[in-house]
Amino acid sequence: MAMDSSPNQKHWLFWDGRCGFCRECAEWVRRHDRDGRFTIIPYQSAPSPPMTEALREDCRAALQVLTTKGEIFGAGKAVGFVLREVGYQRLGRILNWRWLSPVVEWGYRRVANNRKWLGRLLFGHGCRDEPSGS
Repeated sequence: MAMDSSPNQKHWLFWDGRCGFCRECAEWVRRHDRDGRFTIIPYQSAPSPPMTEALREDCRAALQVLTTKGEIFGAGKAVGFVLREVGYQRLGRILNWRWLSPVVEWGYRRVANNRKWLGRLLFGHGCRDEPSGS
């Protein structure tokens, strides 16, 4: 899926603003985005455009990236893209290898489905118990 990401000349990284684990991950990207390639924003606060109802629905399920070329990547594919853009080119490429992609997506889902307790374990906080949505 592709869409217009104008007028922003940066990639958009949309994450769940209700999730402490997601916040920590977004902050990690922010710290490593030394070239300022990303606009990093909770999807619940994203302006329209570039946010659309279809993209918002996808954001409820997984991390989403809208590239400067208008490409949209979600879940594991988004993680690989982000890693490549912030300087981990080799790891990002490996995560997006076609034959490894199903394993990466499976792993992304395991982490996403357990982010509440993983956030508590790793960072001392998880997702809030608020319902998903805008």
